[in-house]
Amino acid sequence: MKRTAVDRKVLASVRNFYAAGLNFRAHIDWANRERGGGYKVPTQADIGYRSNNALICSGDDIVIPKDSTGSVEFEGELVAVIGKKVKNVSEKDALQCVAGYTLGNDVSERGWQKSDRTLWRAKNSDSFKPMGPAIVDGVDPMAQQIDVRVNGKTVSSYNTSGMIFGVAHYIAKMSCYLTLHPGDVIWFGCDGATLPALQPGDLVEVVNEPIGVLANRVVRAE
Repeated sequence: MKRTAVDRKVLASVRNFYAAGLNFRAHIDWANRERGGGYKVPTQADIGYRSNNALICSGDDIVIPKDSTGSVEFEGELVAVIGKKVKNVSEKDALQCVAGYTLGNDVSERGWQKSDRTLWRAKNSDSFKPMGPAIVDGVDPMAQQIDVRVNGKTVSSYNTSGMIFGVAHYIAKMSCYLTLHPGDVIWFGCDGATLPALQPGDLVEVVNEPIGVLANRVVRAE
């Protein structure tokens, strides 16, 4: 099993930043029940985009903008790092283009998520996308246990086997329309609740046994 530390050089090499939304049923159910959302289970694997400016390493601070008034929440996710250029790859061969897997925390400002049509602040504010601590090959992306801890307490726990659309399916479908390049990253969504809201001083950790612990402290901009 090869491990490559996710440092600033690795983050700078990220070419395209893709993100799957609403890829776990329990997360959809929770959002509808607790937030009054009208989300439906997707009928196809849709992909969105995130901004590279938001990427930070494990150990860096998550900075809540000073004018944020919404609930700022974690979303611990599995991330695939593309290692080979591919176009029109089959689902059977899709995972062969993956260099390895890491963890991401899709930090989200829920007030802005409701008000901003493109989610440009809610998902892409500087520091809102911690990724790391390492890229690891040789793991099954559809059998990974991911936990989130806030100040040492486990607040989320799920397995990637619960994805509505799997990693290989996403890669194959994307490659029908988009050429995937080495350094591209794809984030695959989270399951369940994303509370408690993050507060200044909190330590939030996304945990997976083979990959390690993605740990970031939360601060508020002055």
